[in-house]
Amino acid sequence: MGENEMAVFGVSDAEEEIYRHFLRNPSTAADDLHLLLHTEPGQARARIERLRELGLLRVEDDGRRIAPEDPETALSRLIDLRLHALHQELQRVTRSRHVIDGLRAEQGARTPPPQGIEQLEGLVQIRNRIDDLAFFARDEILSVEPYTRLSPENIARSRPLDLRCLRRGVKIRNVVSAVALQDPPTAAYLRELSEHGACIRVTADTTERLLVYDRRAALVPLDPRDTSRGALLAHRSGLVSNIIALFERIWDQAHELPTADGGSGPARDGLSAMERRVLAAMCTVGKDEAGARELGVSVRTYRRHVAELMQTLGAASRAQAALLARERGWI
Repeated sequence: MGENEMAVFGVSDAEEEIYRHFLRNPSTAADDLHLLLHTEPGQARARIERLRELGLLRVEDDGRRIAPEDPETALSRLIDLRLHALHQELQRVTRSRHVIDGLRAEQGARTPPPQGIEQLEGLVQIRNRIDDLAFFARDEILSVEPYTRLSPENIARSRPLDLRCLRRGVKIRNVVSAVALQDPPTAAYLRELSEHGACIRVTADTTERLLVYDRRAALVPLDPRDTSRGALLAHRSGLVSNIIALFERIWDQAHELPTADGGSGPARDGLSAMERRVLAAMCTVGKDEAGARELGVSVRTYRRHVAELMQTLGAASRAQAALLARERGWI
C-alpha cells in the first residue's frame, strides 16, 4: 500500500489498510476480513474496534456490516484531537520552568531566582517572551495598551500571532487609547481584529500597560512610560488576580470600538461583522468544517460563534436560529 499516511493520527499500517478497504468496499461484511489481511480473526476484530473508537468506522445492520465514515469528517475530528493532545503536551513543556530551579539547586546556585516572578530585561527579551506566551495561549488574552499608534513593523509582527490566536478560539479582550484611532493604519488593524472576533474597547485616559495570558501569567512593565527598562512576568496567583482585577476595572470604564462610519458598538442588528458571517454560513453551509474553512477560522472557533449566536437568539437548534434570524431581518 505504500507509506502509512495516517500514522500521524496514531493509526497503524494494518488499521489504515482496513479503513482503506472499507472505503473501497463500503458496507461489506467483516467476517472474512482476516483472510484478506492474512491475520488472525481476533486481531482483525480488535483493529476494527479501535477504528470504531477513532471514529473511522461504524456498525450497520445490527452489527452485521461495517461502513467507513466520510474521510473529511473523520480526519477533521482526528486532527482536532491530535492538535488538542499536542497543545496539552506543549503546555506541560512550557510549565516546566520549575525544573530549571530544581537543577540550579543541584548545581548549588547561591541566589536562585524568586519563585513566581521573572524579570525581563530589554525589548528583545520582552518581545520574545510575549511571542511565546501568545503562541501557547489556550483560553484568553487580556491587555491594556496605551500606545498612540502602531508602526507598520509592529502591525506586521502582531497580526500573525493575533489572528492565529483567534482562529484557535482564544478570546482576546483589548483596551486601547482613543488617540490610537486617529492613526488610520492602527484603527484599520484594530477593526480587522474585531471582525475576526476580538473584543476591543477604547479609553480616553489610561497609563496602565498590562498583559494577562490564560489568567495564569501577567506581564507588566517596570516603568509604564519607558518599556525599554524591562518588565516583570508574574506567575503567582495572588499577583495575577490583582492585575486581572485592575484590568476588569479599566475594561468596565472603557467604550466599545467605534465602527468605521463613526458609530460605536455593534451594527444596528446587534451583530458584529464576524457574527454576521457566521450566521450566513450557518444558513448556507452544511458542515461545521466547511463553514470554518469559508470563514478562515478553526472548527472550534466556528462552533463557539455558533453557540453564542444561538444563545443571543434564544434558539434551541440551528434551524430555529436561522428562522429567528430571518424573522428579525438579520439575514
